[in-house]
Amino acid sequence: MTTKKKPKKQIKALKKPIKWLIYAALAIFIYFAYILFAPNILPRNKEKAFLCIPDSSSFNDVKKLLSKDANVVNMSAFNQVAFLLHYGERIHSGRYAIKSGMSNFQLIRILRSGRQTPVHLTFNNIRTKEQLAARLSTQLMADSTAILKLLDDEDFLSAYKLDTNTAISMFIPNTYEVFWNISPKELFKRMNSEYNKFWTEERKAKAAAIPLTPTEVATLASIVEEETNNKADRPKVAGLYINRLKSGMTLQADPTVKYAVGDFSLKRILIKHILKISPYNTYRNHGLPPGPIRVASEKGIDAVLNYTHHNYVYMCASETLNGEHKFAATWEEHQVNAKKYQAELNKRKIFK
Repeated sequence: MTTKKKPKKQIKALKKPIKWLIYAALAIFIYFAYILFAPNILPRNKEKAFLCIPDSSSFNDVKKLLSKDANVVNMSAFNQVAFLLHYGERIHSGRYAIKSGMSNFQLIRILRSGRQTPVHLTFNNIRTKEQLAARLSTQLMADSTAILKLLDDEDFLSAYKLDTNTAISMFIPNTYEVFWNISPKELFKRMNSEYNKFWTEERKAKAAAIPLTPTEVATLASIVEEETNNKADRPKVAGLYINRLKSGMTLQADPTVKYAVGDFSLKRILIKHILKISPYNTYRNHGLPPGPIRVASEKGIDAVLNYTHHNYVYMCASETLNGEHKFAATWEEHQVNAKKYQAELNKRKIFK
């Protein structure tokens, strides 16, 4: 029995829809390859930008951030890829690097995974808890209010053997690699870890030999750093204050009076300032104040730990007003130095 062959016209008719199906499939493939893998992120005037996504952000919130921080060439294509990859269901807070020329697939894969780019957290030249909280909040997701709340929380700080006066002593100025969305409590935990690394057995032994606790060393270092900008003088200034502590003299440190009255711009300490009632006023109170008057630096702390041994108990700013000091072992020598300094202030008409 012979089988009938399909007529050529019938075969030709079948080839047409197959050809169009192939074309359609190829077009769909090219389209999806385009929206997935074509460059779609071009940060404005930068090779790299950063997308910072806060907690509880929606997909629309992310798109607004993208519009603000990066130039998404085709937002419709981004939306489609986000839908295909279910990104709306897997939004992670954090700070993400956006590189020029990234595709939608590359960007969404990073955002979905939560693979953040760390922040290099830095802080220095900080005087108050408020300044510290503000400086940290400019670099992290946490706001200054949340950070300051912990710096003022006695119960929370007690776990670190700190109080509201000594809390800032745990923050050693440096550059730390942290994630942008680190919580305030995790930040404290990290700073405590770094604090413990800084306070090596050698540093603890030097502190004990003075004798001071690490927190007291930080407090004295904060006074020394406010007293002089001349780093070479800091060990000598530290030695002077240590001599006063050991002899039972009041420190009479001008920076503590400035802190007590809340004005670090004072050039002259007057009787009205010295009479200020405050636990930080070392003209009225013996010993160290309750805590640091600024965030002490590593070098400031080491200047105290490696203080210069001498017999000076008096010092006065030099009449050159260049940040240097003159030191004296006796009251008489000190009076000579003080008169020169006061005469120069009068000459320059500096009365407060």
